[in-house]
Amino acid sequence: MTNQGLRLSVGASAGHRALAVVTGVLVAGVGAAFVLGPVLAGGLLRRLTGPGDGFASYEEARDLPPGMRPPALRESASGAEQPGLLLGLCGLPFVLLGIYLVLRVLRTAAWLDGTRVLVRGALRSRTVDLATARVDPASYRDPEGRGGLSAIVVTDRVDAQRVTIPLRGMGLPVLPPSELRALAEAFSVAGPDAASDTRAVAAELRRLADGHR
Repeated sequence: MTNQGLRLSVGASAGHRALAVVTGVLVAGVGAAFVLGPVLAGGLLRRLTGPGDGFASYEEARDLPPGMRPPALRESASGAEQPGLLLGLCGLPFVLLGIYLVLRVLRTAAWLDGTRVLVRGALRSRTVDLATARVDPASYRDPEGRGGLSAIVVTDRVDAQRVTIPLRGMGLPVLPPSELRALAEAFSVAGPDAASDTRAVAAELRRLADGHR
């Protein structure tokens, strides 16, 4: 896809991006604290969960081979490790969630270049030719007539890759009319022999464009 393509208004605004990035960093930071806390504060955890005869006694005996340690020290040593490990595992999902949120907001974008659409998500990008793609009818039909169309799902006929084309940007009820008409024209290139769903989605896009002048 060339740099001359039309960028669709599907990404977040600068204000939304800043808010989402701050939120994602905070979430990831909380998760990182849970992951790294037990490692950095291992001594404190051992003190709280260690043997009853004091922290120093455990420190003096922990370097002995396991078979030479008193039973109380062997049990307390294993007990001190388990809470830290579990605490760290609890924080890992928050780290991943925060990173995903930041990537999704910063990377999400879509371009239309002729009849080809490239949709970039948080982790990967997908491209499809609208002139030949199969349209999922359930993705654009609005049986209740509420105008709630938010995306169109198409499948590439060559590699069977499914691509979701957003029709709404963050803070927008629907894409601008010029972009809707450009998408409609891309579907219309399929010609009169195109599947009924392809013709129908092109008509629906034009209807939305005419209704949001």
